[in-house]
Amino acid sequence: MTPAVAVILGLSVITVVLLLGAFYATTRQDRRTREAEVPGEKTSPPVEAEPSPPPVPDTGHVGIDYPDPRTIRVGDTIDCQGTRARVLGALYLSCQGVQWTEHLLDDGSRRHRWLSIETRPGRSPGEVPHLEVLLWTPVPAEGMIPAKTMIIVEGVEFFPGDRGTAAFRSEGFTGMPDRGLLDFADYRAADGRLLSFERLQGEPWSSSYAQPLPPGSITIEKKGEGAAGSSPRTP
Repeated sequence: MTPAVAVILGLSVITVVLLLGAFYATTRQDRRTREAEVPGEKTSPPVEAEPSPPPVPDTGHVGIDYPDPRTIRVGDTIDCQGTRARVLGALYLSCQGVQWTEHLLDDGSRRHRWLSIETRPGRSPGEVPHLEVLLWTPVPAEGMIPAKTMIIVEGVEFFPGDRGTAAFRSEGFTGMPDRGLLDFADYRAADGRLLSFERLQGEPWSSSYAQPLPPGSITIEKKGEGAAGSSPRTP
């Protein structure tokens, strides 16, 4: 073997060794990359926690920070949502142990509205009862009969809630007998709007819309006194 051939063979061997080393290193790096991408073993960046909702403001305590609607009586004058009205009469209702009051209001308009007041139990065990105050505005029933399924009124879907027959006692002017039975069927929309059907047994159904009033939205002027929680206003 001549020296030139020996040099060429030596260079060839070195080249092969370098190529094999480079191939091995590349294969090992690819394997590490694939192993790092195996699902469940990939390390994800830390996820920031969503900000907590702001605390609910304290609306005060009924009967202390603002008048208690349960003290409203026939002959009182109330201010509700900027409208002054006189309490003409009241219905005291009871259905299966649940009691509530409905006051007939006269605000000087052509149609009277009802203000219902009820202490409702908590929605879950351990939750304290809450006071629900609703201002009802009459809407045309148009011969509708309250169904036990979802109904659509003026394009809004209402879902069934409480229904039954309540015994009532009336006081003052209500347009109702002194005592009797009242059928009712309540519905609620996704936006919180309420719809209720009521009828004196044997009479046609009437219907009304309502939304819950926020705490402290009513001031009360007792008969012969100034307004509770505000200065008296001139009608």
